[in-house]
Amino acid sequence: MRHTFLPSWLITLFLIAASALPTGANAQINLKTSGSAASSVVTTPHVRAELVAQAPDGVGPGKPLWLGLQITHQPEWHTYWKNPGDSGLPTQLEWQLPAGITADEVAWPVPQKIPLGNLANYGYEGQVLLPVPMTVSPAFNPGPLAKEATFQLKASWLVCRKECIPEEGSFTLRLPLQGTTALHAAAFDAAAAAHPRDLPAQEGSSAQVQGNAVLLRVAGLPEALQGQTLEVFPETTGVVETAATPTQQWDGAVWTARLPLSPQRSDGPVPMPVVLAHGGQGWRAELPVPGGWPAVAALTGVSPALEAALKANAANANAAVPPLAATTPAPLGAWLAALAGALLGGLILNLMPCVFPVLAIKVMGFARHAQNQRAHRIGGLAYTAGVVLSFLLLGALMLGLRTAGEAVGWGFQLQSPAVVASLAALFTLIGLNLAGVFEFGRMLPSSLAGLQARHPVLDAFLTGVLAVAVASPCTAPFMGASLGLTATLPAGQALAIFAALGLGLALPYLLASWLPAFARLLPRPGAWMDTLRRFFAFPMFATVVWLVWVLGQQSGINGAAALLALLVLLAMTVWALTLRGFTRAVVAPLSIAACAYFVWVWGPFVIKMESLPSAAATPGDAASATSWQPWRPGLADELVAQGRPVFVDYTAAWCVTCQYNKNTTLARPAVLQDFAAKNVALLRADWTRRDPAITAALAQLGRSGVPVYVLHAPGKAPVVFSEILGEPELRAAVAAL
Repeated sequence: MRHTFLPSWLITLFLIAASALPTGANAQINLKTSGSAASSVVTTPHVRAELVAQAPDGVGPGKPLWLGLQITHQPEWHTYWKNPGDSGLPTQLEWQLPAGITADEVAWPVPQKIPLGNLANYGYEGQVLLPVPMTVSPAFNPGPLAKEATFQLKASWLVCRKECIPEEGSFTLRLPLQGTTALHAAAFDAAAAAHPRDLPAQEGSSAQVQGNAVLLRVAGLPEALQGQTLEVFPETTGVVETAATPTQQWDGAVWTARLPLSPQRSDGPVPMPVVLAHGGQGWRAELPVPGGWPAVAALTGVSPALEAALKANAANANAAVPPLAATTPAPLGAWLAALAGALLGGLILNLMPCVFPVLAIKVMGFARHAQNQRAHRIGGLAYTAGVVLSFLLLGALMLGLRTAGEAVGWGFQLQSPAVVASLAALFTLIGLNLAGVFEFGRMLPSSLAGLQARHPVLDAFLTGVLAVAVASPCTAPFMGASLGLTATLPAGQALAIFAALGLGLALPYLLASWLPAFARLLPRPGAWMDTLRRFFAFPMFATVVWLVWVLGQQSGINGAAALLALLVLLAMTVWALTLRGFTRAVVAPLSIAACAYFVWVWGPFVIKMESLPSAAATPGDAASATSWQPWRPGLADELVAQGRPVFVDYTAAWCVTCQYNKNTTLARPAVLQDFAAKNVALLRADWTRRDPAITAALAQLGRSGVPVYVLHAPGKAPVVFSEILGEPELRAAVAAL
């Protein structure tokens, strides 16, 4: 039986198209946000922001509709309330809504008071939903064929810890006009419960200025609050001293409090709106001001606290983009050592699991030409050219992006869910072809199907391109230092290192193709090739499983499920194209249409970014006196300053070498016991998605890809371990602490 493999030229075109997806999307390269242009989610190193909705009766005139921005903060970070306090800026929302729908004001939940030295802010930590009620008027008329309404939001927020970073994001959300949208009902209910209830005007309520303070009197509060200590949040900025603790008491059913006036007061609101809170619930009152406010001097500038915050914001905004390293030629000896390391690293890369799927294609190619020495040699040269040129192009792209100010490193293309999903679809097709589900020659015109046979040199060249695309998630020993050096070298020297890396990857196949003894070892073509070919389908499907898992780390379980469903539809479409006659004429168009429709519907779930789970110790691990914590900039230095050793694991879900080390050396009880005995803090820097802070930290270590393992200790230079982490060397280093 004659079989035709999936041509490498089609494989390569698929890869080129997939790899081009992230380079044009601001969301994947922008250092402030990392959500796609048409996504409802934006993720930054400090927050995860999502546009969510509550439409229990669908979208239509008179029907209740709420939209909101849900912000999940990283630990210790916060954003601000409508009155941010002594510094900061409130979150701003700008809507683009369908005609006939208008947005009301944000229904701000009760904030919390966040002390900061002798100052204080009003804001939110953890997770908060800022809900906005929408009014759908009779003018809303989407048309008889419309099935959904599109809502767009441009939001900006200031996120702070000790430093402050301004961030922004664009969100798109499509809601069905019919049916129920209530996925986030619990979050909207919680936000409604945390929204302050308006207190009606009551006799005895007032805000009266007495010297350098204002005396608040509030009547009409719930009886259950009497005798309780309440939190006070003035809605007007700069009226009182935010950090001061009010002196308060109950006068029967009337709550009273005395707050110092702010020396920088520039406003005197009449009435004075305040929010009182207790136990997560709030009550809002607008207090009359009998006697008015005393005159204030004209404000000639902003408050010192706000001025300091704004200066810090500007400094951090500029620091968000890591400065470009100066490029200076390396001494000849150092450069030759880097070339040798790249060559050796490329050789070892052939042993990495991520390269194994390409072995199937190469073994079958060798078997086909076992008795044709000339074809063997030409194919080896073409394959080598494809590998080396692909490494040069990938290196040039990476260096170009760095020159443009982008924080990228080795394997950066797999930080895009779109590329990961495209590779999963590609390997599904290769696996189906190897398993015999379809033969490419029977699905296309003979002029296209015969390209592989007529152009074996091009086929071998494009197989080399495929090998680089598959190998890029891996980092082998000796590669890390050589690739890290490329960030500081002129373009010529840096590209030579990439070329040496490609030559190392291709060298075994090049030598095998030019050694007659190797060809003599291969059996003659026969029936065994069909069995071997079908066997090699399983590594392809195993690669798909890995890619779906990687995408699950980026887009969440919903994204992984959507990708699996699309892969099933892709397989069904390929099968439909193998049918004949009237059955194919009916089933194939329906399958193609269904596949295209669900790509459009489910595609956003696949490519959107979800927040990553925090690294944690394995439950029940008796040796885990310490647990894995998420890495953040400066945390290692803080812990070392406290006298504690720190081990940092720079990793990524798409890095096969990282996962191997994580499940072998770093999971062994003896290693964990050594860490616990020396009180070593374990930090995990997850680079699955683009993170400029991690990229900058890797650059400081002279690396541009993962894995990287570093042991910090007080008073000692950091110890950087090999990419293949060995238990003896790690335990010896920990024992020496």
